Amino acid sequence: MPLPVRLSGAIALALALAASLCGPSHAQTAAELAVLYRTQVRQRLDVPPEEARRYAALAEQALQRAGLVLDRPQYLLVVDRDPRVQALLLFWRPLQGEYQWLGASPVSTGKPGSFDHFETPVGVFDHTPLNPDFRAEGTLNDRGIRGYGEKGMRVYDFGWQRVAKGWGDHAVSDMRLQMHATDPDLLEQRLGGAQSKGCIRIPATLNTLLDHYGVLDAAYDSALQDGRKLWVLAQREPVEHAGRYLVVVDTQRRQRPDWSPSSLAPRRPAAPKR
Repeated sequence: MPLPVRLSGAIALALALAASLCGPSHAQTAAELAVLYRTQVRQRLDVPPEEARRYAALAEQALQRAGLVLDRPQYLLVVDRDPRVQALLLFWRPLQGEYQWLGASPVSTGKPGSFDHFETPVGVFDHTPLNPDFRAEGTLNDRGIRGYGEKGMRVYDFGWQRVAKGWGDHAVSDMRLQMHATDPDLLEQRLGGAQSKGCIRIPATLNTLLDHYGVLDAAYDSALQDGRKLWVLAQREPVEHAGRYLVVVDTQRRQRPDWSPSSLAPRRPAAPKR
């Protein structure tokens, strides 16, 4: 039977209650990870079912264009770089049936127009130890900003990409595509608007969730099984059937959808720390 795009409210409520009673738990299923997303990620977007289905279809088309045939169920990250959207969606992709939407959050992608700024490239990007991740040092840059966020935040590396420069002659050049947290005091509240030099900025609590549960770590898990030692992998509770692909799309909308408010608009107050 096809999996629904959205979780049943009753199931989600029951799992949330169990999670609150038992404390932090290992996500064995996509439904459990959806509950953890709702309880652990502060900045969230409520994506309507028809929009979730739209992004699932766009992700599938991108995988086909990339010539990728996924032969097992796995998690998939989808980012819409459209300046009027700026959102990340986490999906469960079964081998058969519909994608299941698990959660969404505001992000910031590239804003061309200034020196050393690129538009975040679209396509499918593989998360692999061939482009090893690292962890933020939490130090301030020359502008007093912690560009990678607080110390210990994981920086996801998707390697060098050939992208048109967002300044000057707009010639194709090399850009390092990364996904990471950002300064919690100065920049995180601006997620939802195109702000970066080309990387994908995400909420710190989402970074922690993806890291702790190894949601995008399939290739890293394989390397561990082969005997490699990967210092970047901290204490974690990896999900079954981890994914490895980030899909970036651009829906090219004429106006901003209600479910993805501007970073300048008031957002739902953050949930209290647990």
